[in-house]
Amino acid sequence: MNDMSLTNLQAGKTTISAAAIEALAGRLRGRVLDARDPAYDEARTIWNAMVDRRPGLIVRAAGASDVINAVRFAAENQLLVAVRGGGHNIAGNAVCDGGLMIDLSPMKSVRVDQTTKRAWAEPGATLADVDKETQAFRLVLPTGINSTTGIAGLTLGGGFGWTTRKFGLTIDNLLSADVVTANGELVRASPTEHRDLFWALRGGGGNFGVVTAFEFQLHELGPEVLAGLVVHPFADAENVLRQYRQALENAPDELTCWTVMRQAPPLPFLPEEWHGKEILALAMCYCGDVEAGQKATAGLRGIGKPIADVVGPAPFVAWQQAFDPLLAPGARNYWKSHDFMELSDLTIGILTDAIRQLPGPECEIFVGHVGGAAGRVAAEETAFPQRSSHFVMNVHARWREPQMDRACIEWARRLFEAAKPHAAGTAYINFMPEDEGDRVEAAYGGNYGRLLEVKGRYDPQNLFRMNQNVRPAGLRGAA
Repeated sequence: MNDMSLTNLQAGKTTISAAAIEALAGRLRGRVLDARDPAYDEARTIWNAMVDRRPGLIVRAAGASDVINAVRFAAENQLLVAVRGGGHNIAGNAVCDGGLMIDLSPMKSVRVDQTTKRAWAEPGATLADVDKETQAFRLVLPTGINSTTGIAGLTLGGGFGWTTRKFGLTIDNLLSADVVTANGELVRASPTEHRDLFWALRGGGGNFGVVTAFEFQLHELGPEVLAGLVVHPFADAENVLRQYRQALENAPDELTCWTVMRQAPPLPFLPEEWHGKEILALAMCYCGDVEAGQKATAGLRGIGKPIADVVGPAPFVAWQQAFDPLLAPGARNYWKSHDFMELSDLTIGILTDAIRQLPGPECEIFVGHVGGAAGRVAAEETAFPQRSSHFVMNVHARWREPQMDRACIEWARRLFEAAKPHAAGTAYINFMPEDEGDRVEAAYGGNYGRLLEVKGRYDPQNLFRMNQNVRPAGLRGAA
């Protein structure tokens, strides 16, 4: 390697000698990549195709010692750092321009102890990796709804999906984490060790260090659940949403039902004449006895006159992958999100109006159903603040051609602004795009002040800033 000019924390350049880079490489089990390496483009390519950044160097970490060495190298040279787990973050914070990218994707190990019902996962593992290992023992970790998502980013942001109402958020099941802090030390964060850091990791994102291992509590579930879609004509959407709202008022914790509004993809169970037309789908999962699930879902399945009802027993692992085709990598994506205490009639009207103005066939609106066990944890127990919300809206603007950027992004922003007066004010940080840095404080609500304190103790120079950043008080207003 030659001497390199890398982006530093002051947004300038620092020259790193070839000898220093070679010395770093010699301390690693993994590899150091630059732009000349054949593996470079694969390592820097992430889920959101709008993000096309070129790190100066990439450390492909093989274990915790590699992460320690990479963080120390970055800190000593004051380099801009990005950390990649699954690379699924909408804001693209997994990769930086010109700085040092720490790629954790080779660290994919997942180990399950079926006696204690615990799992240990490395940060490069995906939800699919976790599900396949845990379901081998009919156990589950509550995670998200897209199996290609990385477990690290999902967990650090909070983590919710089909089993959250029954078993809590992903962070509610986090028992400990091994973390490399900004000074290059490996510490264990748990309810008894570095308790302030453990609190902050549960929802505070990647602000406080690089997690090299997660320890989780698992729960009995599977191998089958009652799950599937009920698809309605969009002409009935407002009536369906009002009845959906009512049906969920007394829903058991085992039942979760999300809504999806978009143009119908060519699903095999939909009549061909509906392909490409606007529809509303109720996506439901009952995490318990299948027969009990039939009774619990009867009210939802009895709404209106659906085009199709394909709810039935399904392997949990398969249901976890059901939305993967709609969220595959390679498309351009921009998201906007709100938390809602309720789905008012006004909110329903705003959502349905937006679907009538869809800018493209892959754009959609998800409304996630939360509450249950997750809502019975006090807001101050973890950094994740939005415990009392019942619904989470995520506006998925998704398209292929750069010339559609403006139309799709403006569509998402208009909907976000129209819905804002009816929203709770907090936000799920994993759904926030890159341009919402000024929203971070509001997103964390009453927990933001404590996050600032923890950030000041563990990363006062803001080495870990490629995230929804909690900027230390002394650096506010600085780059």
